Amino acid sequence: MDFFEAQDQARKQSGRLVVLFGSAVLAIIVLTNLLVMFAGGLMSTTVIATPGFSVDWGTVVTISILVLLLIGGASLSRIAALNRGGSAVAEMMGGTLLVDGRTDARKRRLMNVVEEMAIASGIPVPQIYLIEDSGINAFAAGYAAGDAVIGVTTGALETLNREQLQGVIAHEFSHILNGDMRLNIRLMGVLYGILVLAIVGRMLLYSGGRSSRSGAPILATGVGLMVIGYVGQFFGNWIKASVSRQREYLADASAVQFTRNPSGIGGALKRIGGYTGGSHLSAPKAEEISHAFFAEGVKLSFRSLMATHPPLDERISRIEPGWQGQMMMTNAADGPSETTSELVSGFASSNDARAASTAAATPGPDIEAGTVEVDAQALTDGIGQPAETHLDYAARLLLEIPAVLRDAVHDPFSARAVMYLLLVDDDPLVQARQMEHLEEHADPAVWTAVQSMSGIRAITAWRLPLLELALPALRQLSESQLARFLENVDVLIRADSRIQLSEWVMQKLLRKHLTPPDRRDGKAKLAQCTDACGTLLSMLANADHRSSLPVEEAFRSGASELPVEVVLKPRDTLKLSVLDSAIDDLGSLHPLQKPKLLKACIAVVAADNRFALVESELLRAVAESLDCPMPPIPDFLVA
Repeated sequence: MDFFEAQDQARKQSGRLVVLFGSAVLAIIVLTNLLVMFAGGLMSTTVIATPGFSVDWGTVVTISILVLLLIGGASLSRIAALNRGGSAVAEMMGGTLLVDGRTDARKRRLMNVVEEMAIASGIPVPQIYLIEDSGINAFAAGYAAGDAVIGVTTGALETLNREQLQGVIAHEFSHILNGDMRLNIRLMGVLYGILVLAIVGRMLLYSGGRSSRSGAPILATGVGLMVIGYVGQFFGNWIKASVSRQREYLADASAVQFTRNPSGIGGALKRIGGYTGGSHLSAPKAEEISHAFFAEGVKLSFRSLMATHPPLDERISRIEPGWQGQMMMTNAADGPSETTSELVSGFASSNDARAASTAAATPGPDIEAGTVEVDAQALTDGIGQPAETHLDYAARLLLEIPAVLRDAVHDPFSARAVMYLLLVDDDPLVQARQMEHLEEHADPAVWTAVQSMSGIRAITAWRLPLLELALPALRQLSESQLARFLENVDVLIRADSRIQLSEWVMQKLLRKHLTPPDRRDGKAKLAQCTDACGTLLSMLANADHRSSLPVEEAFRSGASELPVEVVLKPRDTLKLSVLDSAIDDLGSLHPLQKPKLLKACIAVVAADNRFALVESELLRAVAESLDCPMPPIPDFLVA
């Protein structure tokens, strides 16, 4: 199953969830009406069984509407409370945002692993939350990749070694890529709505117990609502478990494919199996988000029926078919078997050694000799399907970026300074205007950081990685700080009275990932977006001015991949504002329509068997705007 099919399956699961939820609510309405009829018999001198007894349909309609409003309102209120995305879920679990891990070796290692995974998969680097709990567990939460967070327990941080931690994080990234997070939040809202009936019943039970005159009918109603609510919750949890288990198998398989290291995630599961604390969490809200955890987060009364995760031994056997059943016996105090130097380095792992040796032993193809053939289908298939080579690239890239820049992007003040410096022009006159503006309009602490780093020039190949690494810090900005930051970015870009394509890419990605996302599900077909498709392919065909290939030929290479007719736009009509509108229109495409468009985009760029850096960045920006995480393009293809 590829990325687009997994996303579509998650959408269909959401549809099935709506049907099942509707059926559950209908059953609850019927039961509640029967309960009120029974309670009404207790409250009057007329017994329900009396001949001539008839149903008061007005009362039935009123009760049905009240139940619908109660359940629907509770569900919507819970979903609204989680509207901020993953951070709301993490804070509900009592999580603490990991702001700076430089002073703690294990936290630094966790940040390194998450950053590697994000760059390798093309996902914006998520914020990390630490959950103070001894159980070994983790979760990914959010509506989409842009607002995702990774939560990790202190038990996992202190007990797993780097290889095992990488397996766990790869599993959670697979949930992000497979579209499971939005489904998980919807499940939370649905189940909370059903549970509210039990809460109302409990309130009636307590109030009825204090009433001497009408206590019996109120007690009966309260007990009945509690029973209905808890029975509804029981079946809701069963639905949650059945939906979740299959997605866990898929995430396990994707994690192995990502890392090409079964012993990583397999070792983490074996560590849980032999660990005194297991994977169970003590947080009060753990049961509500149990389906989002890496492993079973709560103790279960009906283990096989209500488990949101497959049994550990089944998961391990699928990952390591030759496994003999031995768990890794570990106590909480044992910790991972790594040296201090390995923890401090953060990147001291088999990945790094493999990346370094691969880089040294395997020279890139001779582009000038024309030996590179770019496979557009292979690059399209790689969307949402990162591989070991992408992980090696990410580890190598992070080692290449100077430590001063790596550290700077983790702080909300210096991260803004790095973004500003990436936009500083080479022309001294333009640069002077930009610096003058920053001195006057930037936060004083940010301006100080700009001055301290003004002698550092990040090479252009680090532009997008640095932007992605800075996102967790930039998401900590207040509304006013963010507004000022984005305004300053716009001013710096327009300082020379023109916008370069690379500047537009930075502007687009910053606004995409730092402003409220559009969470509408796309339903449009390519046939409804032919003009936008033509604009996008035309812009890509004109992006590389150094290419010797005629623009018309590059455009035809992409147009031939589409099932609809598109027209090459005249160069003088290709304004970036027009491209903005085109990408906004294409964002409404159905998930299964997007691979055709992205394959066409790649075909345009790859028509001359090479990628200019600006083409590579534009392609990544387009993919991210369409919510299609694109792994890094092999560096030997980028000229």
